Amino acid sequence: MNSAYEKPLPRIDEINKPYWEAAKRHEFVLQRCDNCGNYRYPAGIVCPHCMSDKLTWVKVSGRGRVYTWVVIHQVYHPAFAGDIPYAVVAVELEEGPRMSTSLVGCKPEDITIGMPVEVAFNDVSREIALPVFRPA
Repeated sequence: MNSAYEKPLPRIDEINKPYWEAAKRHEFVLQRCDNCGNYRYPAGIVCPHCMSDKLTWVKVSGRGRVYTWVVIHQVYHPAFAGDIPYAVVAVELEEGPRMSTSLVGCKPEDITIGMPVEVAFNDVSREIALPVFRPA
């Protein structure tokens, strides 16, 4: 755990709280629609596919592939100055949704479309573990 974490932290609310509680336990969960089986990210109150409000949090594989990425070369927030250059990746999860995330353990120049990745967790405080991805 990094006690001096200065980067922005997620805003936890009643809708996404189960996601962050699971991440704190180093479990990766998504909402799944009980009606049509669609997985969704980010969390919401209805399924965007069938509009059902019957959603269940389920543990998922934590595996996916790089869909696309961008390398950041400019400091947009002072807390990220020491990370320049860094990549922000869009990961397409095995279950379907895509999410923007950090890729750790890989230089930006080594990232490729379709690269297999898996979830890891960065314990940034006693309350927050951030899901990040690493090469699988």
